[in-house]
Amino acid sequence: MITVAAKSARAPARVARKANDARGREVVRRALVRTAAIGVSAEQEAENQTRVKVLSEALPYLQRFSGQTVVVKYGGAAMKNETLKAAVIRDLVLLSTVGIRPVLVHGGGPEINAMLEKVGIEPKFLNGLRVTDAATMEVVEQILTGKVNKSLVSLISVAGGRAVGICGKDGNLLRGKVKNEELGFVGDVTQVDTSLIRELVNAGYIPVVATVAMDAQGQALNVNADTAAGAIAAKLGAEKLILMTDVPGVCTDKDDPNTLIRELTMEETHKAIAGGVIAGGMIPKVECCMNSITNGVKSAHIIDGRAKHSLLLEILTDEGVGTVITEDVIAV
Repeated sequence: MITVAAKSARAPARVARKANDARGREVVRRALVRTAAIGVSAEQEAENQTRVKVLSEALPYLQRFSGQTVVVKYGGAAMKNETLKAAVIRDLVLLSTVGIRPVLVHGGGPEINAMLEKVGIEPKFLNGLRVTDAATMEVVEQILTGKVNKSLVSLISVAGGRAVGICGKDGNLLRGKVKNEELGFVGDVTQVDTSLIRELVNAGYIPVVATVAMDAQGQALNVNADTAAGAIAAKLGAEKLILMTDVPGVCTDKDDPNTLIRELTMEETHKAIAGGVIAGGMIPKVECCMNSITNGVKSAHIIDGRAKHSLLLEILTDEGVGTVITEDVIAV
């Protein structure tokens, strides 16, 4: 099939064969201008229609979630790629600009590993958790609350947003206790105080939270970012908890993204775990989502942070891009 633009592109050639004088050349010039105008108009019209469709689909979600809190846990590959990182931050600022109240909770595993290597400390893991002795905890705190946290704050500012970087120690946000003596200073969250976050959000800032907590004696603790995000979302009574990961979501076949499960109720999620559909490293992420829902979060989402604009697509479109877990549907 020949498109309108292609047909238009052929017209100047026919005119040119008749252009043997200045007048003919002027005809050619005008024909070229008209052709270009037609081609641009057709393309522009298509782009405009796409924009209208996107905005039209997003409108009810913008209206529904305006003024609502969305807690986003950010980590994994999306943090390692600078282009992806900038895109995620722009999307976060966009959400803030249209009235949604985002709270960003972040990890920083790769940055921590890089610094440990520089100072000659070998990273050690036990059952997927970082063994955190005193020297490692010092590096973890420096990297998470310093380099990583402030780089994200800077990116938000550059993108036109307003952010304040904090950690779990600030305002008694996250209190914890040692999870397991073998893991060293790895903590479980025991208490959450979101007063500081609420004040920042109400003042129009995006809180950027590094997941370093402290125990009753003030000792810094390394807390899993998913767990921290879930606890913060529950205490805030957030509309959504979104875990940005390195996988599309919950899949029936973890190696096949085409088997993505887009929606799960709590009951279905329990069955999927019992049946082995949800297994391995996905279990703690799903359990984090379920715990947050049990404690007041409306819905929890697992999405691929590597996918372009996955955050916007999950919140503002009908289909979304990942897996959403919600409370069970109650028959009336």
